[in-house]
Amino acid sequence: MTAAVRVAAIDIGTNSVLLTIATRTENAIVPVLERATITRLGKGVDRTRRLDPERVEATLSCLATYAKLIEAAGVSQLEVVGTSAMRDAHGGDDFCDRAEQLLGVRPRTISGVEEAQLTFEGALVALDTTGDVVVVDIGGGSTEVIVGNVSASVTVSGAVSLDVGSVRLFERHIVHDPPSAQELDAIRADVRRALLQAPSPAAKATLVGVAGTVTTLLAIELELESYEPLRVHNQRLSVQALERLARRLARLPLAARRELKGLEPERADVIVAGAAILSELASWAGAADVLVSDRGVRWGLVNRLLAS
Repeated sequence: MTAAVRVAAIDIGTNSVLLTIATRTENAIVPVLERATITRLGKGVDRTRRLDPERVEATLSCLATYAKLIEAAGVSQLEVVGTSAMRDAHGGDDFCDRAEQLLGVRPRTISGVEEAQLTFEGALVALDTTGDVVVVDIGGGSTEVIVGNVSASVTVSGAVSLDVGSVRLFERHIVHDPPSAQELDAIRADVRRALLQAPSPAAKATLVGVAGTVTTLLAIELELESYEPLRVHNQRLSVQALERLARRLARLPLAARRELKGLEPERADVIVAGAAILSELASWAGAADVLVSDRGVRWGLVNRLLAS
């Protein structure tokens, strides 16, 4: 019997590096292994437009670990992409050279438009929704907003990448601990201004939230002792619960946030900005809740690799 083909995708983001190894059965894409590591490659990029050497080393160390996992899994195809931090930073060639030595594949910096398209494709894998949808991916450096429809086929009618990620807006506006009302207002104002560029959602469209900010907020709401993808993917976070979480997180000092169940300590500083971004997105979309997807760019890549 022929062994099932295994493929892998790595998404090098502003805040975290995500790995998915997957195969395809007759009816579905099945994950073999998934990893998420916060390395914050985009630290300071909004201000300096350069990759921080310390963060580069942390990211390369993560990629070295992933390379061993990929080899052990018997992967036949690998694709590696970089998003907002690598788009915005100058002088990334040395990083890409070293990453290629580790992985055997050179990271490809994708445009905001391609990131949005991959996010849409990946977010909807094994997600229980049909009709009009708005997919939002809150990353560290950018937020992708994709408007489309899920019926007999999946179609995208509009997509945009906005420079309002959780790390970017945290570094730009938050100085106090806990953040001041004025700092949070400045974050929300940036998001509202950015959304003027976004395609208009259909009335009563399902709001789908992707990536670490959204999955973390649901994990906090569920008080998960450790992250469980199957308890997060395809679940709903009401806007009422979201607003309560945003207020709670904004009142807590950083040390107290680090102790919360469901919240990785490395994400505790930027989660306040992330919650404010998601709150503004929900208000803009007129949504009563957010359908949470544990999948995104890397799943879009895996889907394409297994279809080729």
